[in-house]
Order: sequence, then C-alpha cells, then structure tokens
Amino acid sequence: MMLKDLFYGVSIVSAKANMSAEVKELTFDSRKAGVDTIFFAIRGVANDGHDFIAKAVEQGCTTIVLEYGFEALPESVNFIQVDNSAKALGIVASNFYGNPSEQLKLVGITGTNGKTTTATLCFELFKRLGYEAGLISTVVNKIGDRAIPSTHTTPNPIELNRLLAEMVDEGCEYCFMEVSSHAVDQHRIAGLNFVVAAFTNITHDHLDYHKTFKAYIEAKKAFFDNLKSSAKAVTNADDKNGMVMLQNTKAKKYTYALKSIADFKAKVIENQFSGLVLNLDGTELWTRLIGDFNAYNLLLVYTIAILLEQDKLEVLTALSELRSVEGRFQYVVSNNKITAIVDYAHTPDALENVLKTIANIRTRNEKVITIVGCGGDRDKAKRPVMAKIACEYSDQVILTSDNPRTEDPNQIIAEMQEGVEPQNFRKVLSITDRFQAIKTACSIAQPNDIILIAGKGHEKYQEISGVKYDFDDMKTVKDLFEQLGL
Repeated sequence: MMLKDLFYGVSIVSAKANMSAEVKELTFDSRKAGVDTIFFAIRGVANDGHDFIAKAVEQGCTTIVLEYGFEALPESVNFIQVDNSAKALGIVASNFYGNPSEQLKLVGITGTNGKTTTATLCFELFKRLGYEAGLISTVVNKIGDRAIPSTHTTPNPIELNRLLAEMVDEGCEYCFMEVSSHAVDQHRIAGLNFVVAAFTNITHDHLDYHKTFKAYIEAKKAFFDNLKSSAKAVTNADDKNGMVMLQNTKAKKYTYALKSIADFKAKVIENQFSGLVLNLDGTELWTRLIGDFNAYNLLLVYTIAILLEQDKLEVLTALSELRSVEGRFQYVVSNNKITAIVDYAHTPDALENVLKTIANIRTRNEKVITIVGCGGDRDKAKRPVMAKIACEYSDQVILTSDNPRTEDPNQIIAEMQEGVEPQNFRKVLSITDRFQAIKTACSIAQPNDIILIAGKGHEKYQEISGVKYDFDDMKTVKDLFEQLGL
C-alpha cells in the first residue's frame, strides 16, 4: 500500500516524503523497523520513541513518523511530522488493514467494572442469536470459536486492526470489545468506527497512571466525545458520573438503570446462588448470573442488543441461557457445603459489590471468609480501602499477595493493614503466600461457610519479582477441598 493511501485522515504538520512509496509493515518498536516499514516514534510512559529513530534508520527504515526532530534525519529518509504519533498510528493501522471496523458492527464497552462480563455476554448472546462474532477482552480474544490469547485489555492499534481484519475475513458481523481508559488516553482506538459505545460505571482505579480521578473520568469521557453522529452512546444513569460521559458526544444518547429514570430499566426480584430473577424492560427473566452488579451487566447487554435492532423475545430467551464469565463470581461447593467464590474484584467498588451480594444471599449462620490482596506497581491509594471494605462485610479476613510484581508483598500487605480499624484487628490474618492463605481459609471454614477469593479471577498466574508463576485460584481451591477431605 502507498504512503498517500495510508495517511488518509491523518492531520500532517509537515512532510518530506515520497508519498507513492510502498509500505509492507507498520511498527512502533525500533527493533522491528526495516525496509518498507514505517516506524512511528511514540512518546510513552517509560520511553520516548524519538530516542530510537537513529536505530530504526540504521536498520534500513526509510519512513519515520514523528512529532519533532526531523531536522536531524538524513536526506534519504522520508519523514512525516504529526501532532500526535500515537493517534496517527491508530488511523494508519486502520487504513493499512482496510478499515475493518467499518466492515462489521463494532461495540465498545468502557468503565471500571463490568467491561469483561458485558463484552463476553454480548459475544455469547449474539452467537446464540445465530451471528458470527468477535470478542476483544481482558480474558481472551475470540474470532468465532477460535480463541487467541489476550495480553492487554485493549491491544495496540496494529494488533487491534489485524484482529478486526481477521474477523472480517472470517465472516464476523459483530465485534464486542473492552475499551480501557489507557487505550483511550494512548489513542489505541483512533481510527475505529464504533456503532455502539457503552459505559458501565467509574470508581477508584488506575490512579497510578491517570494521577487524579478527574483525569480518569476525562479519559473515559474522551471515548464518547470522539464518537460519530451515526453512533449510539449508552450510559448507566445510576452512576453519579454516568451522564458526564454523554455531555459532549455527537452520538445518539441512551440510558439504562435499576434505580433512576432511564430508557432501559430492570428490577431485581430475587437474588440467590441459583441465580437472579429480574423484571427486565417489563418482562420477568430468570438467569444463572448472581448479584446486583450482574443485573446491571445483563441490563446493559439487553440494551446493546436492542440498540442493534435484535428481536426482544429472542434476546430475552438467549439471556436466560447465558452462564457467568470465568473468574466473575465463579463458585464451587465442597462435599460438606463450603462455598468458595472466585472473583476478579480488584477495586474497592467491585469488592464491595461482591461482598454485598454475598450478604444478601447468606443466612445469619454462615461465616464469610474473605481472602484479598492488592497488585504491586499499581494504585496504592486503594490498598487500605480494600482491607477496610473486606473487614466491614466479612467475619474473617486474610490479607495476602495478589500480583506483587516488582514490589515487596509484605509492604503491600502492611499498606492494606492501615485500613483495618481497631475493632477489626482480631478478625484479620496476614499470610503472604497466596496458596497458604487459601489453604488456611479452607481449614478454618465450617459447613455452609462462604470463602471469597478476590482479586485475580480468571488469571492463571501470579507475578512475583517480575516473574510469572502458574497459579489458578479456582483450581487451587478445588484441589484443597479434595486434599483436605472437605
């Protein structure tokens, strides 16, 4: 493809380039730059791609996209100066792969909690409705029934457009994808055409990256600000920042809610371990999913389906057949009736939602034992808050490691302990080793007690000192039930 075709839609500040030159590859990694490759010099959190332009040129790369420093380039090198290299990469990547997002119906879901569940349930729902569909999520990417490992909530623009192009080639009509705040801020979704954009909620998270809650909100809001007028934007009217998302969007606006006045409504009638009974848009529906947070997820899935002009009765029928997403309120019951719940809850709001759901389902006789940790190299402010919430809704709390990454796990636990109030000191144990923490919970649990293992959910690893080790919360607790004769 020629340069002039690839840069359609990109705002170019200046250029010295043969716009008829052929391009075979795109990259923002100088190690992969070579002949017939465009190298995008992107300013990142840790590194500035402009520092690696010389390396890319040494390797034979003759076209550089940059924001500054073109004066130092050799005469033989094409340069294209833009205001934002990351945004340019998104648009060019879309053009390079034939603008795949315009050849299927792309639905983006953003928010602190519920993205994975909502995107996955939408994917499963549309498969049940008879459509070929794709999924881009934290847990896994899918093209129809083919699973592709996921490394980021939202892939980089090159990988993202490659995935979308494969979906188009394999006949997908829809794609449901999580849109993280990082992806919006880093322009990973630049150049994509969304037909529906949805907001779940926003709570305390990712302040290690965004620094302030206001900046975090603005990153989410930017997703909606950049929608086309042909798109549909839907928000949670029960979230105090829900309507903020729609303030400046050109898209047609819709709302959903359990409590507020909204275009799409639902009400929880029953909430038990066997599932939820909902009044959904005027129709009673039973579903295998559990908890008020899943009532919101299901209502949003229903809303998206109706906005995509699906038949209401067929949608409701398919919804009743859906199962919970791996690592999201996934539970197993031992032979002597101990219930272990594995959930990805890694934010204060998510943890509180899961524990409130357990509180609504339990009787007064069961104990709730919560195992919780916090990730290293991430937002530290939420650590004491997580511990405080765990104590508030649990009879016993075990503070342990999540993914400490490069941090000292004992220091992370110490920072969590700061949120434990004096009256709760006696109910808290600190066990750094996650396996031992889960084993201890199983050992002290009595018949009918409930163990919540929070934070890692679907993850099959634990990252310690920068190294990933095999670790699966659900497999671990199942094995312990068997080993301990429970």
